[in-house]
Amino acid sequence: MTTMKTQMAKTMNIPEEEKRLERQLCFAVYSTAHAFTRAYKPILDRVGLTYPQYLVMLVLWEKSELPVKSIGEKLDLDSGTLSPLLKRLEQSGLLTRLRDPTDERQVIVSLTPKGHEMRAEIDTIMSGIGEAAGCTIEEMVKIREMLQGLRTNLKAAV
Repeated sequence: MTTMKTQMAKTMNIPEEEKRLERQLCFAVYSTAHAFTRAYKPILDRVGLTYPQYLVMLVLWEKSELPVKSIGEKLDLDSGTLSPLLKRLEQSGLLTRLRDPTDERQVIVSLTPKGHEMRAEIDTIMSGIGEAAGCTIEEMVKIREMLQGLRTNLKAAV
């Protein structure tokens, strides 16, 4: 990534063809993100989750009890977006939200037994999206690593 960044900074002679919408990296990432969400929908509908709810559950399946702030940081979501997600997951019986007795400003989110049980669906969900993506695990790892590098570079540039 760094080499590519250095070459782009030096070159800046961008061919006209590369200026087209379908050639833009940002549009490829944007439209792929939307395609992922659409591909996840029927898979997640079967377990009763939306895509953002699934992301919250992934965080909680790794560590079953976290402050709201930590979940927001992991998912890069603000509390205005995260709170309604948590409320719906709580209404579904998958988690609880309680004030931290040691710090009333914090809300601790914990998986319920039902939320823990739902983790058994992760293989089905991941297999379904893997099939939809048409990639091997190795290809997915490579793509993920490249996207993580790209995200790191973009965050550093701001």
